[in-house]
Amino acid sequence: MRPMLAILACLSLLVPTGLSQAKLEVADLQNHPFSVDFPSGSRLQIELRSGDFRIVGTDESKISVHIAGKNANNSRDLTVRFKRSSNDTELRVSGGPRNELQVTIEVPKFTGLFVRMPAGQLEVDGIAGDKDVSLHAGELILSVGNPADYAHVDASVTSGGIEAAPFGESHGGLFRSFHKNGTGKYQLYAHVGAGDLTMK
Repeated sequence: MRPMLAILACLSLLVPTGLSQAKLEVADLQNHPFSVDFPSGSRLQIELRSGDFRIVGTDESKISVHIAGKNANNSRDLTVRFKRSSNDTELRVSGGPRNELQVTIEVPKFTGLFVRMPAGQLEVDGIAGDKDVSLHAGELILSVGNPADYAHVDASVTSGGIEAAPFGESHGGLFRSFHKNGTGKYQLYAHVGAGDLTMK
């Protein structure tokens, strides 16, 4: 009962009105799903531990986190922390097994993203907004939508490859990058230290 009471206590902090700050921490996602209201058109900072992650846009005005894979039943230590203030909103995912576990984070499709992750595979799909995404090592896959939606694009890898068909770019080797300026309203920054960057 105590873990459930703790979760309910955290949830009570999200009740609204007039509160400039809210916090929520949830572990054992198999038994305690994570979901919190989040307005479309907002900016979200996401800090991830290494692993296999997908960030996908939906039509709902909320953030939800789901897990799947062979290790889903062994992921009680995986913890999601959410913090909202008047200036910023943060989501952090830590702990839990790193192999054979897929974590999906659903956000409103109109969201400005700032994402940092040490290593693994990270896919971002169905998001219309600014994107600032960096992965130290592994594979980063970004669905960019219409390339005309961007005012500025800055993509780079320290060692590896860039495949960005929507922008007509393909590069491999050391210190590869490309930059584009356009007439859209969004900014796109993507970087991989060692590995592959794919834009589609």
